[in-house]
Amino acid sequence: MEQSLKKILAAAVLAAGLATAAAPALAASALVENAKNNCVIGEQADGYLGVVSGADASEALRREVRDINQQRKAAYAQLARRNGVTVEVTAALTAEKLMNQATSGQCVRLDSGEWVKR
Repeated sequence: MEQSLKKILAAAVLAAGLATAAAPALAASALVENAKNNCVIGEQADGYLGVVSGADASEALRREVRDINQQRKAAYAQLARRNGVTVEVTAALTAEKLMNQATSGQCVRLDSGEWVKR
């Protein structure tokens, strides 16, 4: 099978498994959801949460973002191994889904590094 077709198939299988396997790592607390809704933090194109440039994020929020990102990294690694792709591919596919799910008023960080409010 052609290498690019293998990657596409692996990505499709991976995307299908993201919703169930990574759900605990993607879940967020009320603090995180509130911060997302107020554009203090947002989803990034790399698959991880980030603090929006210039936003005033408390240390408790920053700690929770770090914890969530560590959980995501572990989930991405597990999915990547299972599907024969890199962690970066797994994270990017998840990021695309999460960024598309961002609601009005939430911020997302594009590949360019620019934060955009939905």
